[in-house]
Amino acid sequence: MHIAEGFLPVGHAVGWTAVSMPFFAHGIYRLRCVLRRYPNSRLLLATSAAFIFVLSALKLPSITGSSSHPTGVGLGTVLFGPSVMAPLGTMVLLFQALLLAHGGLTTLGANAFSMAIAGPCVASWVFGVSRKCRASLMVAAFLAGTMGDWATYLTTAAQLALAFPDAAGGFAGSFVKFGSVFAITQIPLAIVEGLVTALVVDLLISYSRPELVELSFIKEPPDEELADCNGSRSPDHCAPCHGP
Repeated sequence: MHIAEGFLPVGHAVGWTAVSMPFFAHGIYRLRCVLRRYPNSRLLLATSAAFIFVLSALKLPSITGSSSHPTGVGLGTVLFGPSVMAPLGTMVLLFQALLLAHGGLTTLGANAFSMAIAGPCVASWVFGVSRKCRASLMVAAFLAGTMGDWATYLTTAAQLALAFPDAAGGFAGSFVKFGSVFAITQIPLAIVEGLVTALVVDLLISYSRPELVELSFIKEPPDEELADCNGSRSPDHCAPCHGP
């Protein structure tokens, strides 16, 4: 869930905004670097932002009386890294607060930290570890989307527990309560988000291959038809080898 307008105490709202600002500023710098170095990536950036907006706007009722939704940050994270997601996710949250009454302005810093900072950082780490373990792009994207979603909700539960500690169990007791409320719907929803993230990555590989190659997200396979027995890539030199 996005923490609603006015729900957090003023000190917590200001504190989370202050914590989120350096990540936002660094993300703006990284975003400018990406646009300058990879000008053809604009459509992929727009796709990533739209993916976040659409998925995180799908508020689904929870049987506990709360609501749950996907986050959508996994896709942009695996393509551009977690830093770029800080400004993209924050802008999405701002639009949702203003246009959909989803979240709020006073809680923007807290929501941005959970969905646009903590979630992408975990998603990026999971994606990197998965690829080092030789997982396919689809599997790594699935895990990144799923774990990034869960990390967002665990962070939100921690934020609420800090603001409203349990009278008996303190922070830990409150964290368990908030986490349990989210878990009923968020565990399966995060798995669905992981599957959707992997599906979109597969589609992008099919239809946006040049842009993904430019970003070094995928590598072009060697052109076997242009390689001779000694490794030369000259088609004229290779012609006798492949001729009739």
